[in-house]
Amino acid sequence: MDLSIIIVSYNVKEKLRQNLQALFSTSVDLQFEVIVVDNNSADDSVAMVRHSFPLVKVIANQSNLGFAKANNQAIKEAAGDFILLLNPDMQVFPAALANLWQWGKNNSQATVFGGQLIDQLGEGLPSVRRFPKVTDQLAVLFKLPHLFPKIINRYLATDFNYSQAQPVDSIRGSFFFINRKAWQGISGSNLPLLDECYFIWFEEVDFCRQVYKLGGEVWYTPAGKAIDYVGQSFKQVDFKQKQKYFRRSMLQYFAKWHGPVAGYSLKLAWFFSFLIFSLWRRK
Repeated sequence: MDLSIIIVSYNVKEKLRQNLQALFSTSVDLQFEVIVVDNNSADDSVAMVRHSFPLVKVIANQSNLGFAKANNQAIKEAAGDFILLLNPDMQVFPAALANLWQWGKNNSQATVFGGQLIDQLGEGLPSVRRFPKVTDQLAVLFKLPHLFPKIINRYLATDFNYSQAQPVDSIRGSFFFINRKAWQGISGSNLPLLDECYFIWFEEVDFCRQVYKLGGEVWYTPAGKAIDYVGQSFKQVDFKQKQKYFRRSMLQYFAKWHGPVAGYSLKLAWFFSFLIFSLWRRK
């Protein structure tokens, strides 16, 4: 099997249908499988996939297990030499899979790589970021970019040239290729599993950090494109719950990669930012 495509889905039946239609409309000579992990959707997504796309393997969870754990369920069953973690609200261009697979074969130094993301109007979407620092996250917490728009430009990699293939710190998890052989070469494991301490957010950044720690590389390439409708599943989650997910993942990431002092500092910053903005709203 050349490629295993893993899609974790939650209540986005029509976007998932469009995604799968685009994948199976490709006429290139590429052996691929598709595994959909449904995180207990209530919109009949599982029934739709089983009825309309019988070649797709379906893992139907009885609860929402989050992004990392659900992907790991499928990775353990995947047979492909390459693994693509693909968000459900994506539409991959017909030649993109073959082009990116071939690029990955020709660039074995790239343990992880991602292609070009565009919106439905054809405009480019940022998909590359530098590894976050405590100062970046403090700026985000206290909403300093509203006052100083360029303060997190380094973190957001606003100077990045998306027309050129090059090594990067991290790429978005919505279009995330993993070269299984390259991963095994640096880790000794056949299973490139995500850290399940993250429910959502920071898991792909964490994986990229792990790749570099082990001696691998992460790359961006414009060799293939996909339309990203951006966060259709997550739009269904209320603001407070999103904040809880983001807070927990941020604190876990910094405690893991920057030590307990960074974790405690950001935890304290969360408390003060919440206090400040709560008082401000009361005025």
